[in-house]
Parts: sequence; C-alpha cells; structure tokens
Amino acid sequence: MTYTTQLITAEGDFSRLAPDWARLYGRCATATPFQSHAWLHSWWLSYGSPGRLRLLLVRDGAELVAAAPLMRVRRPVPALVPLGGAISDYGDVLVDDERRDTAVDALTEGLAVVARTALIDFREVRPGGAAERVYDRWRGPRRRFGDSLCLELPALPMDQLLARLPAAKAQRVRAKLRKLTALGVERRVAGPDDVDRALRRMLELHRLQWQQRKVTTEHLRPRFCDHLVRSVGPMVRSGDAVVTEFRLDGEVVAVDLTLLSRELAGGYLYGAHPRLRERKADVAVMLLDACAEHTGTGTRGALSLLRGNEPYKHHWRPEPVVNQRLLLARRHTAPLLAAAVCDVAARSRGKELVRVWRERGGGGA
Repeated sequence: MTYTTQLITAEGDFSRLAPDWARLYGRCATATPFQSHAWLHSWWLSYGSPGRLRLLLVRDGAELVAAAPLMRVRRPVPALVPLGGAISDYGDVLVDDERRDTAVDALTEGLAVVARTALIDFREVRPGGAAERVYDRWRGPRRRFGDSLCLELPALPMDQLLARLPAAKAQRVRAKLRKLTALGVERRVAGPDDVDRALRRMLELHRLQWQQRKVTTEHLRPRFCDHLVRSVGPMVRSGDAVVTEFRLDGEVVAVDLTLLSRELAGGYLYGAHPRLRERKADVAVMLLDACAEHTGTGTRGALSLLRGNEPYKHHWRPEPVVNQRLLLARRHTAPLLAAAVCDVAARSRGKELVRVWRERGGGGA
C-alpha cells in the first residue's frame, strides 16, 4: 500500500479540506470534538498567525487517511504544536481506524521530515489518543509527561449516576432536581438556526455570573465569541455539539454548550444568571442532568468534566484521567528536547512551591 504525504501551509487550502477532514474524523474513534474541522479551522481564523500553519496530511489515493493539525511556534523553543491552543481541552492527530498501523507509520515518517529543525510537542493528549501511537513508533529522542488533569464519569443516565453516590448524597441531589421542577425551570435544545443567538446569550450570562470574581479572561474576548459562533453551528449540524437553553418565567437564564464525540461527551462552557442561585437552584446539578441526557444511550464511554480539579466536580465521584504531553525530536534536535524537558521541570517545581506556600498560609497574605 502506497501513501502520499502533503504539507498544507495555506489558510485557503485548510478551509477546502472540510469534506475530506469530516470523513476522516468519522473514521477515527479516538477523535474528540476538538479535532473536528469546524473547531480547528475556526480556531485558526481567531487565533492563528500567518505563515505558521502546518497541516500534515496522509492520503491513500484521493482519500485522507491521517492528519496532524499543527502550527509552528518559536518559544520557549522552536516547535510544532497542535492547533486549538489553551481553549481546547484535548489535542491529537487523526488516523483512519481501518488503516490504523500503516497510516500511523506514514504519518510518523512524515512528521520526522517536517520536524527537521523543530521539536514536536503534542499537548493535552487524552490517554489512548492516536498521537500515542505516533509516539510509540518514533525513532528519535522522545519524552512523555503528564499534562492537565481531567475528571470523568461513566456515560450513564442521571438515575444511574446517582446510584454510584452514597445514599444520603443521592437523596440530596434528587431533592435538588425536584426543586428545579418546582421552580418551573424548563430546558430546550437549540436548533441549528438558533445556535448563534443562544451562544451569544450564553457568553452574556457567563460574563454576568463571574462579575467581581476571577474569570478566564479569554472567555470574555470578542475573538473567543467569534470562534464559538463560527464553529459550534456546524458542529451542532454534524452532531458534534448540543446547545441547551434553560428558561425561568419565560426568560433564558442559563445556556450550556456540551461537545460530543464517539467516545465522550463533555460540558465545555455555560452561562447562568445569578438569579438561579438566588432562587436556590443548584446550577451544577441542572447542567449535569442535561449533559447526561446525551450519554445515556450507551454509545459513549465517558462523560467528561474536562480539565480542572474544582471541588464541586468531586461530589460526583469522578475518575481522574491525566492528559499526556508527548515530546518528539530528531537526533540533531535533541538539544531542543533537553531544553523543553528543563522547562517542564522548572514549571513543575514552581507549581509545587506555590502549593506549599499556600498550604502554609501564604495565600491569605
């Protein structure tokens, strides 16, 4: 079997890849919504830098069988990193399941050619991701580290999730669900034509709920809004996302964005009016109940709470899953790998010092 590889650096060519990319995405079981064409292309339009796009494609004839969506960066060392950046919870490559071994071999060989003067730095690879197979076949220097922590629940309907909890805690959650019903909170899945309006309302509510509190500032920026509005509509149409509105007294008081793939569902972002909490509505229970609706068919393996170790997530007894950071170098670029390893160690040490400082009371100083 003979494969051909191609390196795409032009934005227009990236846009025209959508149909081929969608077919490959559908044949890669480990793909997450953050590897869909709609998400990545939209991200590039909002966050990409001219001249840095590097899409490595592998084809069997005309059929796309593997793809590595990357971009070139210069700091802290010259490297090729996944598209999607900090607003994407998972990074990975795409590989056709039916050509798994041979397509991975071709993609790995192509990456070795592309990475002549740069390190390859795969961030936030979910365990079992296709990039791990590239790592296993890599012939040059390589290193693996833990990246962000994600928390995951089994993909079960709400009643079965409650069965996993201690009886007293499950009873309290059921009471909170009854409270939502008593308040008259209604939920509705937004159709494709309503997604743009619903997302803008979600970001308005997100800004409102975080007023005078620490917030991820990127979520408040116009480029993030443009990215969501541009990407999520096509993802809703293809079944890779669902937007849910919650109404109280006829007003939309909360909106949730859940991303979907073959192996997981994940609540990505939401906005909720402070009035819900004033009315004693438990927003976390409300959102998880809605998200669980999309996992209860048994077709997905995990309900991901995505990145972050927030205390409220632990109420559901999730399993910790650590994303992987995979560093790949050629022999002549081994010094770049050594520099990256030193950077990882320094950052890890810095985080540990901050943790100890806070435990000793420094956080209240």
